[in-house]
Amino acid sequence: MEGHMLFTWMLLCVLLRPSTAQNPAPEGVLNCCEGDVLFLLDSSGSVSSYEHSRMLTFLSELLLPFSLGEDQVRVGLLQVGTRPRLEFGFDAHSTQSSLQGALRGIKPLRGDTNTVAALKMAKESVLRPGAADGARAELPRVLVWLTDGVKPGDVIGPMAELREEGVAVLVVSTGHGNYQVLRQVVTPPVENHLYFVDIDDMTIISEDLRDAIIEIIRAERINVRDVSTNSAMLQWRPVLSGLTGYYEIRFRPVPTGGAGGGGTGGTGTSPSTGGTHYQRLVQPADSSTARLTGLKPDTTYTATLTAESNEQAFNTLSVTFTTKPEVLSPAVVTVSESGPTSVRVSWGPPQPEEVASYYIEYSALPRGKLHAVTVSRTQNSTLLRDLQPDTTYLVTVSARHTSGKERAMSVKVCTQEVTPALADLQLTTVGSDSVQVDWKSSAGGLRGYWLTWEGQQSSAPSQRSSFYLPPDSQSTRLTHLPPATRVCVSPIYRTARGEGLCCTTQFHSDALAYGYQS
Repeated sequence: MEGHMLFTWMLLCVLLRPSTAQNPAPEGVLNCCEGDVLFLLDSSGSVSSYEHSRMLTFLSELLLPFSLGEDQVRVGLLQVGTRPRLEFGFDAHSTQSSLQGALRGIKPLRGDTNTVAALKMAKESVLRPGAADGARAELPRVLVWLTDGVKPGDVIGPMAELREEGVAVLVVSTGHGNYQVLRQVVTPPVENHLYFVDIDDMTIISEDLRDAIIEIIRAERINVRDVSTNSAMLQWRPVLSGLTGYYEIRFRPVPTGGAGGGGTGGTGTSPSTGGTHYQRLVQPADSSTARLTGLKPDTTYTATLTAESNEQAFNTLSVTFTTKPEVLSPAVVTVSESGPTSVRVSWGPPQPEEVASYYIEYSALPRGKLHAVTVSRTQNSTLLRDLQPDTTYLVTVSARHTSGKERAMSVKVCTQEVTPALADLQLTTVGSDSVQVDWKSSAGGLRGYWLTWEGQQSSAPSQRSSFYLPPDSQSTRLTHLPPATRVCVSPIYRTARGEGLCCTTQFHSDALAYGYQS
């Protein structure tokens, strides 16, 4: 008897266990979407506490299946009252347990239905990309307005501004008035984005409204990145994460008169492409990328991604891209480290896998002797030595490719002129304010000399003078110089001034006049 009573008591405990414990929040059921959804909840005095509670329960059930987070769906809630209040922004909740707890703790605002002020707040600080805690750029934005339909205010203009900025507007009304106003504010099609329902029957539209939101923020898209001449990377949202299944990728050249595919992966014939061969890859359910290899340069490809799962159906995604044209090095040749007898030549882009060797030819213009050097395929520069100073050379860099092709590019380079320093400088004092200047220079190619003198005396500002002398000059006389005069002579060449020499002479004269005599 005692055993029977104990069994009955255990059975009653099981039957009376709260149903919420049997159905925990399905974290990550809808791992399909990426976007920011803001709910505009009418919380004014025209909405009773019971109606407010029913709307929050509806939101809880509506949002329960979504995966939340930075790279998935983010939810915000803005209440409408005399002074609208943002209950929580997009960054507040990244888990269902956090979101559901927040929904249970929201209290009504009461007061007037100031929807216009709420829409202004939504536009300027919540749904605006780039604002602090605002919506994410380049992702869908959705505004879902829950209202009792009583005195919505002049909302047509503000709603139109939001739609023009790319925000999708959906409306759920628990009243049946103002149909003409509400149908003007929603994003077409009206039949999918405007709902009229009694407060006690809101659950009957949950699935339809959820599907409408998913249609807008569905992340079923496939991107192509890192495209090269013979490969590309496909990237997609891992919609199978947490589910059993796999991804099937098929890719082939877009037919241009019978072009076929080749390379890694399985191959087959697709009935839907008129018999064109395609390549096939299979990736596990937790993957989100796949590298396509063995592609042809400068060719347009189409790729399809199919998520195969027995638990949920997904659309087949497709994308078209074009591989980069084959760039045969050298495409760019540059010059650096130029000196009188050497110059460094560099080229690119580096292609050590496709190039067998580089062959560099160079000769002085117009008809100099031809020189040549061969360098390894791993090098992208070489130093050309034993060149003639102040000479223009034609340098040609040829790449011998493993494919048998050869590409060459030429560039003119100039070596620097030799500019020897002045060999000797002597000053001879003549009298109390004159000096004889003598110098020596045996270098060829002289264009002249530049002479500068500068004197300093305590009773007058610094005096300075400079002048040019022809290349056959070897001396000059300076007269009427101030005391403590410093004299400098520099040789002048075609492209630059050579290093000069300086000497200083002292005079014991108070003469202020100065000049030179050659």
